[in-house]
Amino acid sequence: MPDRAFIATRKGLFELAAKGGEWAVVDKHFYGEPVSMVLNDARDGATYAALNLGHFGCKLQRRDAGGEWQEVAVPVYPPKPEDSTDKTEWTLRQIWSLETGGPDQPGVLWAGTLPGGLFRSNDRGDSWQLVDSLWNVENRSQWFGGGYDYPGIHSICVDPRNSNAVLVGVSCAGAWLTEDGGATWSLRAKGMRANYMPPDLAEQEDAQDPHRIVRCQDEPDVLWCQHHCGIWHSTDNGRNWAEVKTAPLSSFGFAVAVHPRDGNTAWFVPGVADQQRVPVDAALAVTRTNDGGASFAVLRGGLPQEHCYDLVYRHGLVVADDGKTLLMASTTGGVWLSANGGDYWQTISLNLPPVYAVRFA
Repeated sequence: MPDRAFIATRKGLFELAAKGGEWAVVDKHFYGEPVSMVLNDARDGATYAALNLGHFGCKLQRRDAGGEWQEVAVPVYPPKPEDSTDKTEWTLRQIWSLETGGPDQPGVLWAGTLPGGLFRSNDRGDSWQLVDSLWNVENRSQWFGGGYDYPGIHSICVDPRNSNAVLVGVSCAGAWLTEDGGATWSLRAKGMRANYMPPDLAEQEDAQDPHRIVRCQDEPDVLWCQHHCGIWHSTDNGRNWAEVKTAPLSSFGFAVAVHPRDGNTAWFVPGVADQQRVPVDAALAVTRTNDGGASFAVLRGGLPQEHCYDLVYRHGLVVADDGKTLLMASTTGGVWLSANGGDYWQTISLNLPPVYAVRFA
């Protein structure tokens, strides 16, 4: 069972620790400043925090194990060519996702950003390189924002069998896979459907809005996707996606987590719909499947069941390596932890700032 976690919020990074079976906030970092993403690197113990400081731009901080925070480099877009017809501004707006490279790639980090660029660092964030091959794919200029004015990369799934194989999720442009470290890319959104598109374009792969994509660590061909228009599941590394139509309450939501060893087990946090981003019946619930989506359990133990309007963002739900400890946090500042796979939730806080991301360390 983990004993430490981080919560990235609109007003700082909060550190949690377990003491005697109970979890509580034990420290605050970047107090009052928006922290869009946090990452703990199990390879060397370093922690990274991405800040979005508005007028002062995006910043990235790194803290080595036992050390102090220090500012490192941020991804920088190249100048847009003068003759470019691309309507997207080539300027970093937000670091939306951070992931480590494989265990055989010490120092390698991946960053997904708004406006839709993927960056790689080979030196623990001291420098970054835009992955030109994805930025220059055909029709990238037709990518569009899902909730933001710009497209963005929110999901980065490194294959544990091959560190050069990485799948990314883009809102809105579907899922893309490289198997050669980013030299080439292929679309991996076959089977998804976008109801917001005209009927003849609804299955267009690069028009999909996957809210979040996660990979099972020990069964890496298994991927789960909480999509804008439902839940999708792949058992062949994204070559084909099948819609899961058995989800109770609602199939709309943003967050998904998958068991690290059992690809048939995944958790979701349903909301009413795109137009009503609140829990069904104003009662917070988590849904869990243990059989690959054939059936679901509705988990409510310890969660507020009256006058609850919490929304859980894409990165607001995570499962630990033990496969049973989950952390969940909402845009209303609610934070809950479950030590038994979601059957019961301990309330850690109900009044933190709006939460963008949670991570175990």
